[in-house]
Amino acid sequence: MTSAQQEWNPDSYDQHLAFVSKFGKGIMEWLDPQPSERILDLGCGTGDLSAALAAKGASVSGIDYSAEMIAKAKEKYPALPFSVEDGQSFTVNEPFDAVFSNAALHWMKANPSGVIKSVWKSLRSGGRFAAEFGGKGNVADIVRAINELLPEYGIEAEPLNPWYFPSIGEYCSLLERQGFHVRSAELFSRPTELPDGEKGLLHWLSQFGDAFFHTLNETDKEQAMQDINRLFREQHQLQPEENAVADYYRIRVLAFKP
Repeated sequence: MTSAQQEWNPDSYDQHLAFVSKFGKGIMEWLDPQPSERILDLGCGTGDLSAALAAKGASVSGIDYSAEMIAKAKEKYPALPFSVEDGQSFTVNEPFDAVFSNAALHWMKANPSGVIKSVWKSLRSGGRFAAEFGGKGNVADIVRAINELLPEYGIEAEPLNPWYFPSIGEYCSLLERQGFHVRSAELFSRPTELPDGEKGLLHWLSQFGDAFFHTLNETDKEQAMQDINRLFREQHQLQPEENAVADYYRIRVLAFKP
């Protein structure tokens, strides 16, 4: 994953946002990993899905932009190779049979074509690219609350938005322009409950929304997140014990390099 202003807390990620890896099992089915295949996990985070692929007999390498996430992945799975790389411009020494990516491509906003070009170069002829990430409309309700609240802190939120949420047509066009043959693609709604009651969205904002708050001191940042959480919960008429639900829209794609 990559974003210039994004900071990651691997322990909080694993503790409060484990659903990210859990939902990645769907795109793993599209990937259909085979024993002895060489697979690159692009945006591997703390390595859980890399380990799941390795458990199926694949030879897996993981890369991520966050040094903190890679350090945690190495700690959790010392037998697997992990390295810090920019997904928008990475290179490999030997081509892979497949590139897999879950919940990472929407962080690579600056150069999505560069991501696809890097994936293309990393694959052997006949290799495949299986990815799932945020698509058009993803977390629109959360973004709306952020945009509405942050001007109270003198911040225009939209220029700080770190996410790339393309339409399915837009993304498939980029793949085809690179030369990929798109075998399957879909954009689907997956409402995602954020556990821990009133704290659920706060955990989410603290981990994923850092780019919006980096100009604030810690006190104002905490207050801004509290205010956004309150506004979101009021807009959705949530009771204190109820979990917030993030309006996730995901793109899932399977493409082959001829």
